[in-house]
Amino acid sequence: MTQVDTAETGQDIAGRRDTGSGIRRSPVRRVIRIGSGPGLWKRGPVLAALAVLLGLFMLLHTQITDFGGLGSLVETFLPWCGLFVPVLLAGALWRRSASAVVALLLPAVVWLNLFGGLLGDKSHPGGDLTVAQHNVGEGNPDPVGTARDLAASGADVLALVELSHHARGTYEKELAEAYPYHTVQGTVGLWSKLPLSDTRPVDTHMDYGPLADTKPADVKMAYNRALRTTVATDQGPLAVYAAHLGSVRLMPRGGFWTDSRDRNAHALGEALAAERNERVVLLGDLNGTMDDRAFAGITSQMRSAQDEAGDGFGFTWPANFPVVRIDQILVRGVQPQSSWVLPATGSDHLPVAARISW
Repeated sequence: MTQVDTAETGQDIAGRRDTGSGIRRSPVRRVIRIGSGPGLWKRGPVLAALAVLLGLFMLLHTQITDFGGLGSLVETFLPWCGLFVPVLLAGALWRRSASAVVALLLPAVVWLNLFGGLLGDKSHPGGDLTVAQHNVGEGNPDPVGTARDLAASGADVLALVELSHHARGTYEKELAEAYPYHTVQGTVGLWSKLPLSDTRPVDTHMDYGPLADTKPADVKMAYNRALRTTVATDQGPLAVYAAHLGSVRLMPRGGFWTDSRDRNAHALGEALAAERNERVVLLGDLNGTMDDRAFAGITSQMRSAQDEAGDGFGFTWPANFPVVRIDQILVRGVQPQSSWVLPATGSDHLPVAARISW
């Protein structure tokens, strides 16, 4: 009787143990069963399709037509396409769609390949020369404060664009002590702590058409928007270009109008290609990002200081909520050590600076 009870008890204990093991394994089996079920892969086909389209959109952006400036518009705001990835991911998780989650790998990988290198800080200590650039804004309400802020930045070479006729004297006065050398060519100017030579305006084809050659030189100079000069450094001559390319407009009927900007960019690219100095720096408001196909003639021979030695995207416009970087520092024959955005002034653009070495 005792043996029977013991056996029955042992069986009962074993049974309970088996049952307990089954209970412990059931959540794991349930997860496996759910994950391997066809439902997860059939859910969210629209989300999966959108994820694939987003990836292809970024991957093939150079194939988008530039009719009406569409290609340039897309490339200007291309980094912001990455915001759609977490939005679609949230939708995929809410729908519990395995196919959509897997499809999101495509846009995520493409975006990281295009812009992942900008997420970290690539700056290095040291450098031989600090250069800066600022679109001071024609309607700047505080040119005195702007000039003093720029002088306090410590830049050795400072390029200013969109200099209005009435504010030019203010900048010359306020920057005179920090920068003994300067030149102004039309609406662009360059201030330097080091001697300047071989200074001249650069023709970026602001005028075109049959009447362009009929305008007197002094009339053209009044609205000239690019210059070239040589800065004498301890390491040798440095060719510096300051430029302000044509504006762009988003128009309901005309699309993304970039004709003037594109024409200026092509002419500037030709001037840079003809430059004989091995060391060249371009400082300017180019009214476009370096992802824009319109700048292929420039980016094929110049490197972005922000891309190589900056921290983040370095957006500069508009100053109150920057969404694009259209103020650029590009180099050739020198090495950027660091690149950064300076604090806001009275302008609608943010100033930019970079430290370069030989």
